[in-house]
Parts: sequence; structure tokens; C-alpha cells
Amino acid sequence: MEKRFIGQLEVSPIGMGCMGFSHGYGQIPNRTYSIEAIRKAYEFGCTFFDTAETYGRELYWEGHNEEILGEAVEPFRNEIVLATKLHIHDEEVTEDMNLYDLIKGHLLKSLKRLRTEYVDLYYLHRITELVPVEDVASVMGKLIDEGLIKGWGLSQVDVDTLDKAHKITPVTAVQNLYNILERDCEDKIFPYCLENNIGVVPFSPIASGFLSGKITTQTEFEKTDDVRNFVPQLSKENIAGNQPILDILNKFAKIKNATLAQISLAWMLKKYPNVVPIPGSKNQERIIENLGAWNVELTDEEFNDLQRALDQCEIHGHRGIVETQHQTFSNNWRKS
Repeated sequence: MEKRFIGQLEVSPIGMGCMGFSHGYGQIPNRTYSIEAIRKAYEFGCTFFDTAETYGRELYWEGHNEEILGEAVEPFRNEIVLATKLHIHDEEVTEDMNLYDLIKGHLLKSLKRLRTEYVDLYYLHRITELVPVEDVASVMGKLIDEGLIKGWGLSQVDVDTLDKAHKITPVTAVQNLYNILERDCEDKIFPYCLENNIGVVPFSPIASGFLSGKITTQTEFEKTDDVRNFVPQLSKENIAGNQPILDILNKFAKIKNATLAQISLAWMLKKYPNVVPIPGSKNQERIIENLGAWNVELTDEEFNDLQRALDQCEIHGHRGIVETQHQTFSNNWRKS
């Protein structure tokens, strides 16, 4: 397994998204199972773990997921790269606020929950039109100077927003939706990031499980706290419409003695040197299977054949980049 770089951060080629241990995919596993899963991933070779302060907030409490990850990685904290995310809530934004104090306050709470003195990668979870991204970038630069974070990133952004932020404080990583069904990032995000030494960290790289081939038109998701009920590609109509893609992946999976999910991940690893996907699962077997994709290497010929076949497929259902969490705008202050 060859390591990759997100900016200056050295990581395993595939990371681990930990959200499912707190919410998003129905009933969560017990804490012991979750901690064991994270440690097994590390033992397998994973050195990049992703969480957020909001994961679990609605059902449990803010920081629920960070607490699980912090306990799990404490024995080997200095051997891994930890990423978490800041969420600026509407009610926190006032005209007399101090943005530096606000963001640092969030970060210090995350550090305590993660049982660490610094975070390797600190994302702004979603752009808010209430706070200029340039101001967030300025604060992130100060936190880097203070040694509280090593780098910073943005999630679900277009290239114009990325450029605005990068000009203030160089961005380490972009965490956007990217997979075989969602390829918007190929147009501008990847070229910009390659040119500026920015890592791209795709979330949902297996399209919420669709690209594993295990979801069919007969699959029923849990009614409570399962985001897959709202993913466009997972409607019964779109599952059927996208079946040709699974047929293509299955052909290559047989050739490589791999799973469909592994082929999906191997495809993006072959395509871009700066991509580090973070598939998420609450199942220990699936976690190790996904990480094992770094051992599946497509030849140039195989990749080109796969790419040509995929390019001929029509995609049914599209999420795209939904950049902002707010529709109102206020820019009466610029304090940092």
C-alpha cells in the first residue's frame, strides 16, 4: 500500500468515514462495537479518520461521534490523521460576534472530545452565506499558526468559493460528493486542486451503497434516521435505471477478483493522485472490504476500458453540489 498526501498530510489511500456510528444509516451499533471497528481499520492500515461535531447531534448530543472516535484512536493518536468539521449555526451569527472566538470555541470542544491537543484537518462543514468564507479562512490561518490545527478544508464547495478561501489561507482539502454517479467535481474542482496541491476527499464514494451492488429495488431502509431514504439514486426507479453501471462494475470485479465497491474505489484512486475517498459503514466487514480496495490496481488498459464503458451510461438521479446551508445573506460585520 502506497501512502497518499492531502496537502502535506500523509495518509492511507482510503480513509474511514465514521458518521454511521452516530447517525445516518438507521440504528447505530453499540459503542464497544464501534470502537472495535475503528481499531480494526487502523490495524488493517487505515491512518485517516473523519468525523464532525454534528454527527449524532439530533438524536444524541453534539460531539457524539467525536467522542467515539477519540476514545478509539487514543492509543495511536500520533500515528494517524484526524479530521473533524465545524458547523456554524444560524443563532451563533450576530453583528457583534467575534468569529475567531466562535470558531476557536468550537475547536476546543472538539479537541476535548477527540482527546487530542490538535486536529490535523479542520473543515468548515458547509458554507454559510451569513459568514464570508474569506473570514473563515483568515481564522483558520490563525489556528494553524497556533498549532491547534495542521490544515483546513471546505466541504461541498464550487471552485469559485474554493478560490476565494485559498487566496486567504491555503486550503488543504476539499471534501465533496464524488463517485461514479456524481462526477461534477471532474470539471473544475479536480483541475484546481491538482494545480494547487489540494487533496480531494470524496464522501459517499460508493454512492450511499448503490455501487456495492447490494441495494436493489426490493431494499427497504429503516424509517428513522436513514439518509438513504432521500438519496435520489436510491429511488426504485433510479436503482433500476442505473443497473447498467452495476453490470459494468460486475464485469471488472470478476476480472480482478474484487467486489463492486472495491472496483468503484479503485477507479477513482487510479484516476486522480490527490483523491482519498472516505467510505462510511457501521459494519466491520464492509469497512475492511472498502479499505481493501487499495490492493486492487487497475491496469491502464482496464481503467480506460472501464472509463469508456461508464461514459456511455446515462445517470439516473443527481444530487450535485449544494453549497450553502442558508438562503439569506448578511454581511454587516467582518470581525475575525
